[in-house]
Amino acid sequence: MIEIVEVGPRDGLQSEDLVLPVPTRVDLIRRLEAAGATRIETVSFAHPRLVPQMDGAEAICSALGERTFSAIGLVLNDRGLERAMDTDLDEVNLVAYASDGYALKNSDAGADDRNAEAAVLAVQAKEAGLRVSVTISVAFGDPIDGPVSAERVADIARDLNEAGVDEIALGDTIGVAVPSEVARLLAMVTAAVPETRTRCHFHNTRNTGYANAFAAVAAGVQALDASVGGFGGSPFSPGAGGNIATEDLAWMLHRSGIDTGLDPKRLAETGQWLAEQLGHEGSKAMLPRAAAWPK
Repeated sequence: MIEIVEVGPRDGLQSEDLVLPVPTRVDLIRRLEAAGATRIETVSFAHPRLVPQMDGAEAICSALGERTFSAIGLVLNDRGLERAMDTDLDEVNLVAYASDGYALKNSDAGADDRNAEAAVLAVQAKEAGLRVSVTISVAFGDPIDGPVSAERVADIARDLNEAGVDEIALGDTIGVAVPSEVARLLAMVTAAVPETRTRCHFHNTRNTGYANAFAAVAAGVQALDASVGGFGGSPFSPGAGGNIATEDLAWMLHRSGIDTGLDPKRLAETGQWLAEQLGHEGSKAMLPRAAAWPK
């Protein structure tokens, strides 16, 4: 079985022009829960002035109440962690950087500084009883600096592991990875932190996202990120493209004999519903456009 971390309520919405109200975002989360999602990135604690699409994080956490999934909040700094710890979230996802170019553009500080900060935040979050994952952004390539050394990513993973994180995610933030690179990097990271769970986050910018996801599964990854409807992308990386669509990923894995616990049909319906809420004609996923098969 492969665990799918649903990132639609956060990554799927953060670049949209339309800011969805809190009740609509709660409705989205509940629909994903009904489709079988067991880990959902529900909110971000980014400053609302910088990412207005993520305003209302505390209200969403309060509205969720009882749930059958693990609720995750994206935390970017110490203030974000303070806010997260005042809610009943189950997990926080921190951010590290594989390269300076994107780190400076995204956070006004170099990669080493931000990675050291992530390690400190990880320790604090663990002490507060939260599960902690860290996503290493631009792990396969930086939009400014270009290719990233796999050895550097493995070193960053090793440093974060010393802070006691539960899971390390490799982010293909701008969608430049290919399957052979995925297999190589996962092998190096797994060798560096053999006792720590690994996860991958792929964008389909160059139409390699699903091939990369399958390569990651073959390489032994424990979890994959996906966004219902294929929505999402970094607001700081123009042209980054959407995430791989949860419904398309689930269908591919199920047809390959790999269980995800998700219902592709209900996910496809949710993706179409979300497209309507965002004012789009349809989702970016392929599954809703295809005839049911096998019947």
